[in-house]
Amino acid sequence: MIKMRIVSDTITPSLTKKIADLQKLPQQALDEFKTLTPKRTGNARRKTTLQKETIVANYPYAVRLDEGYSKQAPRGMTKPLGEWLRRKLDLYIKRK
Repeated sequence: MIKMRIVSDTITPSLTKKIADLQKLPQQALDEFKTLTPKRTGNARRKTTLQKETIVANYPYAVRLDEGYSKQAPRGMTKPLGEWLRRKLDLYIKRK
């Protein structure tokens, strides 16, 4: 028979913080995507929304912008956002 006694719970607070951080990530990703989106009239940024956990660019020239059509975003938006997400997740994983 194995007997165990838990002296203190140090895992739960850390895990709770990580979960809370991850729940904020979709909104933060939307905000970052909008900053990466070229702004001429503001239409593209206005029509980019979050539906559940999905970023939706609801305008007809979204693909064109993402392919680098604009000089303001020559790399598009999804590739830089993916790099941003990777850095953000690395921080969450390393943080205690």
